[in-house]
Amino acid sequence: QVQLAESGGGLVHPGGSLRLSCVASGRTFSLYDMGWYRQAPGKQRELVARIANSGNTNYIESVKGRFTISRDNAKKMVYLEMNSLKPEDTAVYYCNFPNYPVSWGQGTQVTVSS
Repeated sequence: QVQLAESGGGLVHPGGSLRLSCVASGRTFSLYDMGWYRQAPGKQRELVARIANSGNTNYIESVKGRFTISRDNAKKMVYLEMNSLKPEDTAVYYCNFPNYPVSWGQGTQVTVSS
């Protein structure tokens, strides 16, 4: 059974930074693309950043230049470095496999507020 566990969220001021981490168990991690998603209150969950098993990355327009996704296949972990955070980045952040999604983890809350 594949399990996902996210961590690293918190409360930051606008312009601040956070680094999110996700560990995946129960799957041959290196074979799969990984993604970071977020869900803001009253909104649908959206895919924010994606990293292929090749290492290629993609981002939604609103986070380009501010967020960086990376992965460590040996540790079965994926990271999201978030800089220049804005209030509109406030959401619960989740990781999952975009092509072969599994049950969602508990997510990690990111709140950007002055």
